[in-house]
Amino acid sequence: MTGLRHLAVFMLVLLTSLALHSAAGVAQVMGDEAELGRLQSKAEDAIGNDDADGAAMMMGRAALLAAQLSKRETGEKAAFRKSQEALFRSHEHAYRAMALFQRAGGQLPASSGVCGSLALARTSLSHVTELDLPASQDARLLEEGKRLRAASDNWHQIIDAMAAEYQCL
Repeated sequence: MTGLRHLAVFMLVLLTSLALHSAAGVAQVMGDEAELGRLQSKAEDAIGNDDADGAAMMMGRAALLAAQLSKRETGEKAAFRKSQEALFRSHEHAYRAMALFQRAGGQLPASSGVCGSLALARTSLSHVTELDLPASQDARLLEEGKRLRAASDNWHQIIDAMAAEYQCL
């Protein structure tokens, strides 16, 4: 009888630990998504405070986190994360261009380093893949994909405006 009791206790502990482990995995993904939002918010705050270097650093971290998430996920979610990473890298390069321009004294035309950073921003933006959104069964992913596509379109216009302003034509 004691052998069955030990087995029952062992199974209860095992099932509890498995449940906690899977809950921790779900919490980690949710935590990572929340961290992406925090990093984006910090970047926006930094740009609002005229800290392009800080904004670039935050977007670089967001891109790295999106890349790590893409390796953990599969299918449409992995493709979405890779597109998210490309958008974040584009932001990072554009913010670096802004920082370089400021450090150089804001003289026009901008230096080749500034223009090169904007070219990298464009290249990264071109890697934002077109998701097959109509085929997605995940409504949340569908909405996030639409927002990503809209953000990509808007960011493309911003990069073009920056290039024109900095005379990087």
